[in-house]
Amino acid sequence: MTASVETQEIVIITGASSGIGEATARELARRGFHVLAGIRRDQDADAIRGLNIEPLILDITNPDHIRALADRVHGDPQGRAVRALMNNAGMGVNAPVEVFALDQWRHLFEVNFFGHIAVTQTLLPALIRSKGRVINISSVGGKIAMATYGPYAGTKFALEAVSDSLRREIAPLGVQVVVVEPAAVRTKIGDRAIARAQEVASTMTPEQSERYGRLVEAITAQAASAMESGLSADAAAKVIAQAVTARKPRTRYTIGREAALLSLLTTLPDRMLDRILAAALRPHFPKETN
Repeated sequence: MTASVETQEIVIITGASSGIGEATARELARRGFHVLAGIRRDQDADAIRGLNIEPLILDITNPDHIRALADRVHGDPQGRAVRALMNNAGMGVNAPVEVFALDQWRHLFEVNFFGHIAVTQTLLPALIRSKGRVINISSVGGKIAMATYGPYAGTKFALEAVSDSLRREIAPLGVQVVVVEPAAVRTKIGDRAIARAQEVASTMTPEQSERYGRLVEAITAQAASAMESGLSADAAAKVIAQAVTARKPRTRYTIGREAALLSLLTTLPDRMLDRILAAALRPHFPKETN
């Protein structure tokens, strides 16, 4: 189903400044939806503003921004229904559990998890009225937690669990909940995650560097390689558009062959999966020097 000009519906997308969020905003606007595109900075507004795209300053950890978004939705001058909320804002990082500072854990959960809960709680009345849907952008990291992915995967595992619970709570009210699980997609969030991994590595003590230094280098190299061969944000946007427009969407969509494969691997015994992941990472370790 595609929104017509006459029956144009609203889609809210958080984290629409770049990457998957921006690409999905443009894809859904092209299909006739009115997209409220959440951005962090004024300069991002000029880049994304266009036909059917209305940029809004939205930091999902800021209650004032969330209230302003709700006011905009509830006070829509044309009284348009809300077709979907796409919870997409987020940040990535790779860090060993021992090394990642506790305040950084809390900030990551605020951005990747609690912010989504806050936006969802606030907009659920509108979604219930319109029998819309919630699209939560998770990750293959919401199914499988590789070494150094503990902080990021922790937020995504939590989002997956809440998505399942929410789906069972609001399905009787006519609201559908869909989880999207991308693997490697060529976006700035991947580049930023690699940069953050390097920043974290620079703060490690000599003992921590000895324990994890080569591991972090290997993970960074593996991630960079995956990004090079990953899907484009535009390809990911087309999958998400299916989740928004399908009459009966699936409860989960994977993006990329790697995501589907890794999801299947989660059915294996833990020790076997550990060996498979270690073997896949081994070629990316830096060469030992004498």
